[in-house]
Amino acid sequence: MLQWSSLRTAAVSVFLLLPCWAQQPRATAAAAGRQVFAQTCAFCHGADANGGAEGPSLMRSALVRHDRDGDLIAPVLRDGRPDKGMPRLGLSGEQITSLVAFLHAQLHAWDHPSPGRPSPDHFSLKLLLTGDARTGQAYFTGAGGCEHCHSATGDLAGIARRFPPADLQARFLYPVGKSKTATITLPSGAQLSGVLVQMDAFTVAIRDQANWYHSWPLKTVQVEVHDPLAAHRALLHTITNAEMHDLFAYLETLNQ
Repeated sequence: MLQWSSLRTAAVSVFLLLPCWAQQPRATAAAAGRQVFAQTCAFCHGADANGGAEGPSLMRSALVRHDRDGDLIAPVLRDGRPDKGMPRLGLSGEQITSLVAFLHAQLHAWDHPSPGRPSPDHFSLKLLLTGDARTGQAYFTGAGGCEHCHSATGDLAGIARRFPPADLQARFLYPVGKSKTATITLPSGAQLSGVLVQMDAFTVAIRDQANWYHSWPLKTVQVEVHDPLAAHRALLHTITNAEMHDLFAYLETLNQ
């Protein structure tokens, strides 16, 4: 619990930002989802989704924690995971939606055990440092692909001194501060580049170095987008819980 709850330092819960009238439907859906969970999931994953006789804790699941409005949870609920012993449950769309709401409500309760501010010990290095640094270094230079953009003796030198343990863990999972940029090629062949402000099915807009705002109908221009954090976003879908803690343990050795 303490290891995963540190990730809340990366973002404020959307639930807390909603007005009361918007929270009520979510609470109703979560209550319905609790009943569905008790009937179909609790035997394996426990009544509170924190692990049971057969299944793992969903509160520690990377898939559940990275889910946004059911984008990751719903396919698993719909199709099951036969290769991991989870059958298809034959749930309706309404039941899946309510289960998603229930799991997010459980995460909120799990990560916010009291209204008070957590003590410093709640996010202490002693509690967070559960991985193996050597394994984390191998992941950094190998499967994680971190070395393609970062250097232990360059931009990451001394990083363990620059950030508290919980912040460091959150930053490599949910980095901030680098915006997407785009290069726009006009029908004339001229190009403009800047920070990507908007891009949807109809419009693309940038803000150039002089802080001028430009927008075009998307179908009239060619767009090349550069996302400096793309590798980090992709990592969320592949990194395991163990790899996360090993990588954190390695980063904590970079204190010089």
